[in-house]
Amino acid sequence: MTLELQPILTRLQTLLQGMITAIPNLLLGVVVFVVFMLIARLVNRAVHAVATRAGQSDGIALVFGRIASWGVLALGLLVALTVVFPTLTAASLFGALGVGGVAIGFAFQDIFQNLLAGILILLTRPFKIGDQIVSGSHEGTVEDIQVRATFLRTYDNRRVVIPNAELYTNRVVVNTAYDKRRLAVTVGIGYGDDIAQAKALILKTLEGLDDVLNDPAPQVLVRSLGDFSVNLDVRFWIDPPIRREAVVNEDAVLSALKTALPGAGIDLPFPTQHVLFHDQTEVTDGDRSAQREGWPARGDNPQARQEAGRQAREAHAEPSGRTESA
Repeated sequence: MTLELQPILTRLQTLLQGMITAIPNLLLGVVVFVVFMLIARLVNRAVHAVATRAGQSDGIALVFGRIASWGVLALGLLVALTVVFPTLTAASLFGALGVGGVAIGFAFQDIFQNLLAGILILLTRPFKIGDQIVSGSHEGTVEDIQVRATFLRTYDNRRVVIPNAELYTNRVVVNTAYDKRRLAVTVGIGYGDDIAQAKALILKTLEGLDDVLNDPAPQVLVRSLGDFSVNLDVRFWIDPPIRREAVVNEDAVLSALKTALPGAGIDLPFPTQHVLFHDQTEVTDGDRSAQREGWPARGDNPQARQEAGRQAREAHAEPSGRTESA
């Protein structure tokens, strides 16, 4: 059996010749794509400048600049492919893209959904870069709004990447949407204290704090009658409404009230509990052998300690009474 090497060598020679022939086209395609990359960068800057002059936010200018540059890069890639492969015409290329468009759509469904949601967020402006928002269990400052997701920086310096579709369809609390923010702290006073006096003292204390606004004026409302205290809701306004200022001002208000209220003789009660034994209840509570409110069932019916004491005092006083009458 004779091994014919000539066909193999001929095939390798043809492939090598084809590769050498394609080098100029490849280099030209790379140059074309680099040119389009430069054009995409210029288009990005131009779109950003036009959007800024039109009064749009930095987020809108950034995203639309990226979309325009991506469009230019996609066009440059198509042109470069037609240069590298002369047999690849624009019609056949777009035909292939049309056939694969359905598959690409299903594969990148989430990406396109987040892309559309990101554009809508930038157009409707429910929040902007620099705002402090709350989304689900995450709270922080918006650092960037990209095409697919929004970057959130938490107060403990962590980054949270939230898909734009989630932000657009779910509830979002924007803490810095307005220039002022109302805060509230709860203070409990004793039941024997004068509520009007406590309210006046709290308002006077808040007037001495620089960061608490006088307009709108602070308010003190009775929130509830607790188990051991009368709970007052102290409401006040701050500016700016950022989280750091909120925490600092709540600390200042509570620290000032902790000093002012006890100094004026107003109690800040702590939780207390009364423990009564079975025979320490009142006589009017009824038959103790039939009581079921947490008492154990007993066969006997012990007297209340109050009634037993009264009978003992009467028994002790009877002999002396008889002696006096005699």
